[in-house]
Amino acid sequence: MLDRIKVQLQYLLPKQGLTQLAGWAASKQAGWFTHLVVKGFAKYYRVNMQEAEQPNLETYATFNDFFVRPLREGARPVVDGEHQIALPADGAISQLGQITEGKLLQAKGHDFTLEALLACNMPMVEKFRNGLFATTYLSPRDYHRVHMPCDGVLREMLYVPGDLFSVNPLTAENVPNLFARNERVICLFDSAFGPMVQILVGATIVGSIETVWAGTITPPRSGVLQRWTYPTEGEGAVHLKKGEEMGRFKLGSTVINLFPENSITFSPALQCKTPTRMGELFAEIR
Repeated sequence: MLDRIKVQLQYLLPKQGLTQLAGWAASKQAGWFTHLVVKGFAKYYRVNMQEAEQPNLETYATFNDFFVRPLREGARPVVDGEHQIALPADGAISQLGQITEGKLLQAKGHDFTLEALLACNMPMVEKFRNGLFATTYLSPRDYHRVHMPCDGVLREMLYVPGDLFSVNPLTAENVPNLFARNERVICLFDSAFGPMVQILVGATIVGSIETVWAGTITPPRSGVLQRWTYPTEGEGAVHLKKGEEMGRFKLGSTVINLFPENSITFSPALQCKTPTRMGELFAEIR
């Protein structure tokens, strides 16, 4: 009964307004009050500050500074095999597997289409129609920078406006088409094994989605789909190495990766609800 109420509240709450308010508050320097909130959050969610570059909570001037804290050097070794792909984020596997007839599994009893996820960008859809996908959920306690699973050259980025439902497991199990209806930033890369997509999915009180090459993508939330294309060389080209940071969330969310058919084999250690640590083995290139 309580779970049903929580899900119904997702439909009724003013998610856009709450998200704007949370983003505004998280960016403010409020001295002792900010430190109180940061300490309370870190204690409640059992955040491991020993991994942080700055473990002293009082060094963070804003909640956002704390939330996107960098890790100390060496805290996340990245698999270095030539054919190894690295996990892009700390969190837990929500789902992974085959894209079947253009559909991805969201949760038991729920799937969604590749066309909806990629905002009907049909050239992009065709690259992954029979491919593979993995969804990684970042909880509030996790490290919230997102990294490259492989070397990549950015070719295209889409900002897709949408809802701001929570993306926690309860919501994923009860809200149809969750990841295809929420706000998201879709990044298409060229890699050694073909195209690869990494999607940063927005959610309730995710105050901001950023990439390292474009800065803050949202807010503002214009409600209009936007598309950027990038050259492979010269001015404006974006080349990123495996393990390099590519984006970040200010408050928790989800990362979805798409791979072409017969291009990779996921690590057998990864199953639904498997915890993930950025840099560990994600998959092997075939």
